[in-house]
Amino acid sequence: MPGRTTPLATGEFYHIYNRGIEKRTTFTQRRDYQRFLKTIFYYQFIGPRPSFSKFSKPQITFQKPLSNERLIDVICYCLMPNHLHFLIRQLKENGISKFMGQISNSYTKYFNTKYNRVGPLLQGAFKAVRIETDEQLIHVSRYIHINPIVSGLVKNLEDYPWSSYLEYIKLINSFCSTNEILRFFAPNERAKYKEFTEAQVDYGKELERIKHQLIDIDEEH
Repeated sequence: MPGRTTPLATGEFYHIYNRGIEKRTTFTQRRDYQRFLKTIFYYQFIGPRPSFSKFSKPQITFQKPLSNERLIDVICYCLMPNHLHFLIRQLKENGISKFMGQISNSYTKYFNTKYNRVGPLLQGAFKAVRIETDEQLIHVSRYIHINPIVSGLVKNLEDYPWSSYLEYIKLINSFCSTNEILRFFAPNERAKYKEFTEAQVDYGKELERIKHQLIDIDEEH
Protein backbone atom coordinates (compact mmCIF):
# COMPACT_ATOMS: atom_id res chain seq x y z
CA MET A 1 0.00 0.00 0.00
CA PRO A 2 1.42 3.45 -0.92
CA GLY A 3 2.75 5.61 1.88
CA ARG A 4 0.42 8.27 3.29
CA THR A 5 1.14 11.99 3.39
CA THR A 6 -0.18 12.05 6.96
CA PRO A 7 0.76 8.95 9.01
CA LEU A 8 -2.01 7.24 10.95
CA ALA A 9 -1.16 7.96 14.58
CA THR A 10 -1.83 5.60 17.45
CA GLY A 11 -4.46 6.91 19.85
CA GLU A 12 -6.09 9.15 17.25
CA PHE A 13 -9.54 8.91 15.62
CA TYR A 14 -10.05 8.70 11.86
CA HIS A 15 -12.94 8.71 9.41
CA ILE A 16 -12.10 5.82 7.09
CA TYR A 17 -13.98 5.23 3.85
CA ASN A 18 -13.74 3.43 0.54
CA ARG A 19 -15.98 2.28 -2.30
CA GLY A 20 -16.26 -0.49 -4.82
CA ILE A 21 -13.91 -0.34 -7.77
CA GLU A 22 -15.58 1.47 -10.69
CA LYS A 23 -18.36 2.32 -8.21
CA ARG A 24 -19.57 -1.27 -8.42
CA THR A 25 -21.87 -2.88 -5.86
CA THR A 26 -19.90 -4.63 -3.14
CA PHE A 27 -22.83 -5.96 -1.09
CA THR A 28 -25.57 -7.63 -3.11
CA GLN A 29 -27.54 -9.55 -0.49
CA ARG A 30 -28.00 -9.99 3.25
CA ARG A 31 -25.39 -12.71 3.52
CA ASP A 32 -22.72 -10.40 2.07
CA TYR A 33 -23.35 -7.75 4.73
CA GLN A 34 -23.35 -10.40 7.46
CA ARG A 35 -20.06 -11.79 6.22
CA PHE A 36 -18.43 -8.38 6.21
CA LEU A 37 -19.61 -7.65 9.75
CA LYS A 38 -17.94 -10.85 10.89
CA THR A 39 -14.69 -9.81 9.21
CA ILE A 40 -14.84 -6.45 11.02
CA PHE A 41 -15.13 -8.18 14.37
CA TYR A 42 -12.62 -10.95 13.64
CA TYR A 43 -9.78 -8.78 12.33
CA GLN A 44 -9.77 -6.40 15.28
CA PHE A 45 -7.95 -9.10 17.25
CA ILE A 46 -4.20 -9.37 17.70
CA GLY A 47 -2.33 -12.66 17.79
CA PRO A 48 -3.59 -16.27 17.70
CA ARG A 49 -7.30 -16.89 17.14
CA PRO A 50 -9.51 -19.60 15.65
CA SER A 51 -9.48 -19.84 11.87
CA PHE A 52 -12.02 -17.59 10.20
CA SER A 53 -13.87 -20.61 8.78
CA LYS A 54 -14.49 -21.89 12.32
CA PHE A 55 -15.27 -18.44 13.63
CA SER A 56 -17.76 -17.47 10.89
CA LYS A 57 -20.49 -19.97 11.66
CA PRO A 58 -24.11 -18.89 11.05
CA GLN A 59 -24.65 -18.17 14.73
CA ILE A 60 -22.17 -15.81 16.38
CA THR A 61 -22.30 -13.71 19.51
CA PHE A 62 -20.35 -10.47 19.26
CA GLN A 63 -18.25 -9.91 22.37
CA LYS A 64 -16.07 -6.83 22.35
CA PRO A 65 -12.41 -7.77 23.00
CA LEU A 66 -10.31 -5.89 25.54
CA SER A 67 -8.34 -2.91 24.25
CA ASN A 68 -4.98 -4.67 24.68
CA GLU A 69 -6.23 -7.46 22.39
CA ARG A 70 -7.17 -5.17 19.49
CA LEU A 71 -5.51 -3.29 16.64
CA ILE A 72 -8.25 -0.69 16.51
CA ASP A 73 -11.38 0.54 18.22
CA VAL A 74 -14.48 0.68 15.98
CA ILE A 75 -16.54 3.66 17.09
CA CYS A 76 -19.21 3.42 14.41
CA TYR A 77 -19.71 2.15 10.86
CA CYS A 78 -22.09 2.07 7.93
CA LEU A 79 -22.05 -0.44 5.07
CA MET A 80 -23.71 0.86 1.91
CA PRO A 81 -24.33 -1.15 -1.27
CA ASN A 82 -21.24 0.25 -3.04
CA HIS A 83 -19.20 1.93 -0.29
CA LEU A 84 -18.41 1.85 3.40
CA HIS A 85 -17.62 4.20 6.27
CA PHE A 86 -15.85 3.67 9.59
CA LEU A 87 -15.01 5.91 12.52
CA ILE A 88 -11.97 4.24 14.07
CA ARG A 89 -9.39 4.88 16.78
CA GLN A 90 -5.99 3.31 16.21
CA LEU A 91 -4.77 1.34 19.24
CA LYS A 92 -1.55 -0.20 17.89
CA GLU A 93 1.08 1.06 15.46
CA ASN A 94 -0.13 0.51 11.86
CA GLY A 95 -3.32 -0.91 13.36
CA ILE A 96 -5.72 0.77 10.92
CA SER A 97 -3.71 -0.23 7.85
CA LYS A 98 -3.44 -3.82 9.04
CA PHE A 99 -7.12 -4.00 9.90
CA MET A 100 -8.30 -2.48 6.61
CA GLY A 101 -5.94 -4.67 4.60
CA GLN A 102 -7.12 -7.84 6.32
CA ILE A 103 -10.85 -7.14 6.02
CA SER A 104 -10.46 -6.07 2.38
CA ASN A 105 -8.46 -9.17 1.43
CA SER A 106 -10.77 -11.53 3.31
CA TYR A 107 -14.01 -10.09 1.94
CA THR A 108 -12.66 -9.78 -1.63
CA LYS A 109 -11.67 -13.45 -1.59
CA TYR A 110 -15.15 -14.39 -0.34
CA PHE A 111 -16.91 -12.14 -2.89
CA ASN A 112 -14.82 -13.26 -5.87
CA THR A 113 -15.32 -16.93 -5.03
CA LYS A 114 -19.06 -16.51 -4.53
CA TYR A 115 -19.67 -14.44 -7.67
CA ASN A 116 -17.03 -16.06 -9.91
CA ARG A 117 -14.95 -12.96 -10.52
CA VAL A 118 -11.28 -11.97 -10.22
CA GLY A 119 -9.36 -8.85 -9.26
CA PRO A 120 -9.71 -6.16 -6.60
CA LEU A 121 -13.14 -5.28 -5.25
CA LEU A 122 -12.42 -1.97 -3.50
CA GLN A 123 -11.04 1.14 -5.15
CA GLY A 124 -7.37 1.33 -4.20
CA ALA A 125 -6.16 2.48 -0.80
CA PHE A 126 -8.80 3.52 1.70
CA LYS A 127 -9.22 7.23 2.48
CA ALA A 128 -8.51 8.50 5.99
CA VAL A 129 -9.40 11.86 7.57
CA ARG A 130 -8.00 12.59 11.02
CA ILE A 131 -10.51 13.79 13.62
CA GLU A 132 -9.18 16.98 15.19
CA THR A 133 -11.84 17.93 17.76
CA ASP A 134 -14.60 16.43 19.89
CA GLU A 135 -17.14 18.38 17.84
CA GLN A 136 -15.82 16.85 14.64
CA LEU A 137 -15.96 13.41 16.26
CA ILE A 138 -19.67 13.56 17.03
CA HIS A 139 -20.56 15.20 13.72
CA VAL A 140 -18.69 12.55 11.72
CA SER A 141 -20.55 9.83 13.62
CA ARG A 142 -23.81 11.50 12.62
CA TYR A 143 -22.70 11.85 9.00
CA ILE A 144 -21.88 8.15 8.89
CA HIS A 145 -25.17 7.09 10.42
CA ILE A 146 -27.46 9.19 8.19
CA ASN A 147 -26.01 7.77 4.96
CA PRO A 148 -28.79 5.20 4.37
CA ILE A 149 -31.64 7.69 4.66
CA VAL A 150 -29.86 10.48 2.75
CA SER A 151 -29.22 8.03 -0.09
CA GLY A 152 -32.88 6.95 -0.14
CA LEU A 153 -32.35 3.36 0.97
CA VAL A 154 -34.78 3.70 3.90
CA LYS A 155 -37.27 6.23 5.22
CA ASN A 156 -36.41 5.52 8.85
CA LEU A 157 -32.83 5.11 10.07
CA GLU A 158 -33.90 2.40 12.49
CA ASP A 159 -34.92 0.23 9.54
CA TYR A 160 -31.36 -0.01 8.19
CA PRO A 161 -29.59 -3.05 9.68
CA TRP A 162 -26.09 -2.52 8.24
CA SER A 163 -24.86 0.35 10.37
CA SER A 164 -24.08 0.81 14.04
CA TYR A 165 -26.97 3.26 14.55
CA LEU A 166 -29.10 0.77 16.48
CA GLU A 167 -26.21 0.18 18.87
CA TYR A 168 -26.35 3.86 19.70
CA ILE A 169 -30.06 4.31 20.27
CA LYS A 170 -30.94 0.90 21.74
CA LEU A 171 -29.32 -1.51 24.18
CA ILE A 172 -27.89 -3.90 21.58
CA ASN A 173 -24.81 -6.01 22.26
CA SER A 174 -22.26 -5.63 19.48
CA PHE A 175 -18.65 -4.61 18.91
CA CYS A 176 -18.63 -0.80 18.67
CA SER A 177 -17.26 1.44 21.41
CA THR A 178 -20.34 3.63 21.56
CA ASN A 179 -19.35 5.38 24.79
CA GLU A 180 -16.75 7.46 22.94
CA ILE A 181 -19.67 9.34 21.36
CA LEU A 182 -22.52 8.86 23.82
CA ARG A 183 -20.57 10.39 26.73
CA PHE A 184 -21.09 13.80 25.11
CA PHE A 185 -24.87 13.39 25.37
CA ALA A 186 -25.27 12.45 29.05
CA PRO A 187 -27.71 12.12 30.69
CA ASN A 188 -30.25 10.21 28.56
CA GLU A 189 -27.47 9.55 26.05
CA ARG A 190 -29.35 7.35 23.61
CA ALA A 191 -32.42 9.56 23.31
CA LYS A 192 -30.31 12.69 22.91
CA TYR A 193 -28.05 11.09 20.31
CA LYS A 194 -31.09 9.95 18.31
CA GLU A 195 -32.46 13.50 18.37
CA PHE A 196 -29.06 14.93 17.41
CA THR A 197 -28.63 12.53 14.50
CA GLU A 198 -32.09 12.69 13.02
CA ALA A 199 -32.16 16.50 13.20
CA GLN A 200 -29.62 16.47 10.36
CA VAL A 201 -31.52 14.16 8.01
CA ASP A 202 -33.40 16.82 6.01
CA TYR A 203 -30.24 18.90 5.56
CA GLY A 204 -28.36 15.80 4.42
CA LYS A 205 -31.04 14.99 1.87
CA GLU A 206 -30.84 18.50 0.45
CA LEU A 207 -27.06 18.27 0.10
CA GLU A 208 -27.45 14.95 -1.70
CA ARG A 209 -30.02 16.46 -4.08
CA ILE A 210 -27.72 19.40 -4.87
CA LYS A 211 -24.77 17.04 -5.42
CA HIS A 212 -26.71 14.98 -7.95
CA GLN A 213 -27.87 18.12 -9.75
CA LEU A 214 -24.27 19.29 -10.09
CA ILE A 215 -23.19 15.89 -11.39
CA ASP A 216 -25.96 15.99 -14.02
CA ILE A 217 -24.90 19.49 -15.09
CA ASP A 218 -21.25 18.40 -15.43
CA GLU A 219 -22.26 15.43 -17.56
CA GLU A 220 -24.31 17.67 -19.90
CA HIS A 221 -21.23 19.81 -20.54
